[in-house]
Formats: sequence, C-alpha cells, structure tokens
Amino acid sequence: MTWRPQYRSSKFRHVFGKAATKESCYDGVPITRSVQDNNFCAVNPRFLAVITECAGGGAFLVLSIHHTGKVDPTHPRVSGHRGNVLDIKWNPFNDYCIASCSEDTTVKVWEIPLHGVLKNLTTPWKELQGHSRRVGLIEWHPTANNILFSTAYDYQVMIWNLDCPEQVIKNPVRTISHHTDVVLSMSFNTDGSQFATTCKDRKIRLMESHSGNLLQEANCKTHKASKVLVLGNLKKLVTSGTSRWNERQIALWDQDDLSVPLLEENLDGSSGVLFPFYDPDTHMLYLAGKGDGNIRYYEISSEKPYIQYLTEYRSHLPQKGMGVMPKRGLDVSSCEVFRFYKLVTIKGLIEPLSMIVPRRSESYQEDIYPMTASNTPALTAEEWLSGIDKGPVLMSLKPGSQVAESLSDRKELVTSLDTRRSQSRPGMLQLAYIQDQLETKEGKQDSARSQDDRSRTPLSNGEDLALCSPPRTENELRLKFHKQQEEIRRLRELLNQRDVRIKQLELEIKNIKNSQPQSSL
Repeated sequence: MTWRPQYRSSKFRHVFGKAATKESCYDGVPITRSVQDNNFCAVNPRFLAVITECAGGGAFLVLSIHHTGKVDPTHPRVSGHRGNVLDIKWNPFNDYCIASCSEDTTVKVWEIPLHGVLKNLTTPWKELQGHSRRVGLIEWHPTANNILFSTAYDYQVMIWNLDCPEQVIKNPVRTISHHTDVVLSMSFNTDGSQFATTCKDRKIRLMESHSGNLLQEANCKTHKASKVLVLGNLKKLVTSGTSRWNERQIALWDQDDLSVPLLEENLDGSSGVLFPFYDPDTHMLYLAGKGDGNIRYYEISSEKPYIQYLTEYRSHLPQKGMGVMPKRGLDVSSCEVFRFYKLVTIKGLIEPLSMIVPRRSESYQEDIYPMTASNTPALTAEEWLSGIDKGPVLMSLKPGSQVAESLSDRKELVTSLDTRRSQSRPGMLQLAYIQDQLETKEGKQDSARSQDDRSRTPLSNGEDLALCSPPRTENELRLKFHKQQEEIRRLRELLNQRDVRIKQLELEIKNIKNSQPQSSL
C-alpha cells in the first residue's frame, strides 16, 4: 500500500501576512462604536473611507490612500446624514463616488472632490428615499454602471438607477419582498445576474437580479448563516455562521441545490461574527472574526474536499471591521495577492495588512495574477435594466499594460515578428524591427502623454495658474501637499513602467544576439 501525503501541492501554501509599519498606518481615527455587523471601511486605489464616531447625525472620514500617519482630529468629514451611518461602499467604476446608508432611512451617494475632502461635505450627489426603516446594507452591481442595491430593517431589497436627472430619487426600479426578517448580507455572482442573501430567519436565498424571482431557498437546521459569498464561477456559495451548539462554522453549498450543504466545518467557540472574503483570481477564502486578531485562509476547489486549509495570520490586535483593496490597487512587484485594512478600535488605528506569495524572482508573476475585473463597466444602467447580463471587463495587472488590450494588435505584432525571423538575416532584421517598433510606440506614447499633460497641467507639478500663489490656509497647504504626492506617485509609476520595458528589450536583444551565430552556422 503506497503512502500518500495529507496535503496537496499549491502555489499559495506559503502565503503569509505582512502588517504595515507604524508610519504606513492611519493613526488617531475615531472609529465608530456601532454594533452593526458590517465592515465600516471601504477602500479603493485613491481613497480610504471609514465610519467615525460622532455626536448628532452620522459621518464618515475620507482620506487619501497616501495620507498615512497621524490623522488630524479636525479633518473634514462627509456628514450629511441625520442618523448613524451603518455602511459605506465605493463605486467599483468611479474612484470618486461613494454610497452610504444610515439610520435616517436614506441612502446617499457622494461625489468626492479630485483632491479629497478639504471641507465638510453635507450635500450629496443623489439621495435615495424609499425605505421606511433604517438602511443597514448597500451593494453596487458588479458589472452595470450606477445600479445600487439596498436593504433595510423593513425587510425590503430595493434596486436603484442613479442614471436619472433627479437629485432626490423616491421610487426604486424594483422592490424585492421575499424576506421575512432583516437581511444580514448580500453577494452577487460574477456577471451580476443572480445574488444570494442571508437573513435573520435562518434562510439562505438565491434570487435573480433583474426580476427579483426566488430561485433557491435553504433552511438548514444545523447551520445558522450570518454572511454569504458567491464563489465566482465555481457555482458554489460559502456561508459563515454558527452551528446548533453555537460554535462558529462555515458551510459550502451547491448553487443549483441548496437543500443540503456540501460541507460543514466547525472552527471555534468564539462569539464574534465571521467575515468571509473571497479572491476569485487565486480561489482563496479569508475568514476574519470580529474581535479576533487572527485571519484564517483557505483554498477553494471545485472537487472534493472543496476547502483546503492553508494557514492563518496571527496578531494580538483585535479587528472590528476590515476594508479590502481592489486587485488593481495591489503592489504586484512584491507579489501581493490581497490587502486588508484592519480597524483596531482600542487604538484608533487602521492597519494595512498585505497577503504575500513568497517568490525569489522580482519580475512580474503571471501565474498568480490572471486577468482580473477592471474599473470599466460592462453595461450601462439602461442596458442592464433592459435585461442584458454581461461579465466584467478584464484587465491585466502587469506594469505598463493597458485595460482590455486588444488581441488583434498583439497578433499582428507577433505574426510580423515571426515573418521577419524567417528571413535570411534574422538577427539584424529582428534588432532593427524591434528598435523601429520601440521608437514608433514610444513616440506615440510620449506625444499622447505630453498632450494629456498639457491639457491637464498648464504648469509643472500639476499646478494651475490660479493655484501658483503660496498657500495661505491649512487647507490650501494640505491641497498642495496631496497634489505633490499624487504627482510623485504618478512619476514613480512611469519610471517603473520604463524600467520593465527596458529589461524586456535588453532580454530580447540578448536573445537575438545569441541566435545570430546559430543562424550563421
């Protein structure tokens, strides 16, 4: 009888968590003391938003992602709600648009200024009035632009179209009334055609997004679900909750048959809610418990045993909520595959936590960064409302690559290169061809970039003519500082792209020179 190992090979077996240094954290943030089981934090590549504690009404803080260190206690806030803010979510297709919901029964959508919030923001771009009780949860549609879902303590799920001229919207596009108690969580599949919910009545529901029709309903007596996630294109759901004996538990479900879970796994006896996070690119599932200091992570597969435990990150600082950076904001040069923003209430601290795949090579690792969802919508609101479903527009995370780069251009370049390689003097022709392509491509990029810079920045460092005078107030000084940081970041990205391109060309030229003696022989 042959011996078989108890583990299987995986490129993510050695993923480890790396907490940011003190200088890279956000300190002195008055994080909310709300008992709502939400994340209280939302992140995109430009801004970090966190719900704060305040007297009278509700507010949240929007900080530049590079504004680390001690946060000014008087920093301006977004403070237009009359009740406590319960949830915030960034628009996945607009880094300057954020939605918030509150105990005042409204949902408000805000436009953040280009250089951040420099004074208190009290007037929203859109105000959605339709719920009769406090609104506890909001979610943007994953592929359609300006479509927002909200659910409240009136047990209704409402669908809103923000592409309308009215500033105050009182009539949702559709109202879904299948729930008999408070909706605890909501999750969409990849193309947004279906979504799953968990409810306080212990049931898991799978519904159509367009019509609101109920497709599946699960009522498992051995598992009380609190959070649900649709696992990308695997046709499976994962829920976190408690078992019959009040132990924390995760369960895996077949999306086509919710009668019985495929798998149930007990974790521990703690009381905090488990927040699940799923990365469809790496098929990794992260579990972070409210009040815990550790984060467990697993690898999901479509075959048994379905869930493979990898390891866990341990910390002595308990988390109240977690924000997650979209894939397009990760540092691919350090092989970062996921990044949390951990809210530590006892210290008023927001701590970035990177999940890193250890690799020796410093080059771009294509096997851990497949094409991922971009910030370009696949559908307009009108197209989605007409009944169309479409998967997300994909982008490459490779430095210097363009969003949804056309395959036809690539094929033309490859075929023309191959024809030149087949000629009598392959080495010299290849070298001349590459240099010619480089000059034309870089010339186009430089001209386009210079035109863009001229249209965007009349003077150096992104300064307009009206902003050339020395700063007179603290807000003006902060504005100039953030603009300077943004300019530095942009120049660093440009330098990184040039370095990567130079290395690629050096390697191609070296290969051509090595192939010359062989061709002559």
